[in-house]
Amino acid sequence: MSLNWLEINAVISELDIVGAQLQRIVQPAWDTVLLSLYKPGRATQLLFCVAHGACRLHETDYQIPKTLKPQRFTELLRSHVRGSRVESIVQIGNERIVRIRFGRDDEACDLYARLWSGAANLILTRPDGTIIDALARKPARGEISGGHFVLPTTNTTNTTSAAPTAESPSLGAVAAASGNERSFSIRQLTGEGSFNKKIDEFYAHHGSELSREALVLRATAWLDNRRSTLTVRRASLEDRARAYADPDRFRELGDILMANLHRAQDFQLSKSGRSFLDCEDFFRGGSVLIPVDRKRDLVGNAKILYEKAKKAKSGGRETAIELELVNKSLQELATLRLAVEQENNPHQIRGLLQKWKQSGPKETRRFPGLSLEKDGWLLLIGRTAAENDQLLRRYVRGNDTWLHARDHSGAYVFIKSRKDKSIPLELLLDAGNLAVYYSKARRNGQADLYYTRVKYLRRAKDGPKGLVIPTQEKNIHIKLEEDRLRQLRRLIGHDDE
Repeated sequence: MSLNWLEINAVISELDIVGAQLQRIVQPAWDTVLLSLYKPGRATQLLFCVAHGACRLHETDYQIPKTLKPQRFTELLRSHVRGSRVESIVQIGNERIVRIRFGRDDEACDLYARLWSGAANLILTRPDGTIIDALARKPARGEISGGHFVLPTTNTTNTTSAAPTAESPSLGAVAAASGNERSFSIRQLTGEGSFNKKIDEFYAHHGSELSREALVLRATAWLDNRRSTLTVRRASLEDRARAYADPDRFRELGDILMANLHRAQDFQLSKSGRSFLDCEDFFRGGSVLIPVDRKRDLVGNAKILYEKAKKAKSGGRETAIELELVNKSLQELATLRLAVEQENNPHQIRGLLQKWKQSGPKETRRFPGLSLEKDGWLLLIGRTAAENDQLLRRYVRGNDTWLHARDHSGAYVFIKSRKDKSIPLELLLDAGNLAVYYSKARRNGQADLYYTRVKYLRRAKDGPKGLVIPTQEKNIHIKLEEDRLRQLRRLIGHDDE
């Protein structure tokens, strides 16, 4: 429910802001603006809200968070009225339109707040009514930059004395709006303190979708949805971890197959139609059914098992790291959910929702540094000595390709190998551009690079962290290509530079 004109007058009559300087402007959401005003001995936070069903202005004691990025109307107000002083604040008749005049040197601006639910707006104008800009641009009304703000016709002059007084103590007193058949009253609100304080508390707890209760429900629903996603991811990682738990077993099964090459025709079929070979398990005793692909010979099946053994060793490490990160994210979500449930400030909760909406859910990082996938290839970029060292120790294998700018400090770029695939030239140029871009050679726009397989790198004895000496290296000269880099940085998620 929005404020009526009597309640707006009651709010204005309690404000002590004439002569106050506008020091700070915050727009925590598109429909809410906060003006921080100060005069000697008195600081006031004046909140305007144009949300449907909750149109209002009043003083607030709640802390209002900033948004991630300044919004357009905030920047407009900062450039035109920040630092100026309030010369007057009035309601135009009983029209629920409030005008605040700001003066600075010889320049004045009027901020109009039209508090009509469904047609609410904040409009900054020159004293002659020329619109500088509006919170919500409405061309059909002419409420755009350069337009002219037209006040509705009214039979009453502005009134600022409708607050309850000793002579008229009842908050439920009814007053007829001039020229209107409808009658309005100032609502009977619970709580202590001024009418502004009661209004502030009322909307914090009963302001429809902007109330604390409604915002807590929205925030916890978002957190629960995120938790559900991470829980599914954790289950998948746990399954993978179990599959990778015993990498030596794949090697043992491969050796058993190689020892049974003479039994190439002794296949057995399961009920599901899969083929098995029943062999003596000379590693762990007893017998073992080894699944085989009948399209391959036993040597080919053994090779598959040996590859699985290698993959299980490296994949097990990566899976354990990612599982740890997912568990950490789930713990953070539980902590955040508890904090939201205990937060009494609805503006803080709404600020969190805005932040989540703008930034999206926080993704769990799989690798140190940066990474991108392109055409089925994975590139890893370590930008610091620590990231380079972590990638070398835990995330790359012997057949992966390493690139680094010659004679310049900077990134190690790794191209993860793919079975039976050679690195395309375009991908090598992509990796080369990234290696130059994230190195000291970037300012030159070009550089010579080393590249070789990881298995041909040797750690420098007693050298700094991450330092390696390449052998069997090849050289490539790279000139930075802006279009290529722009596409690559977009894939990384760094398209802001």
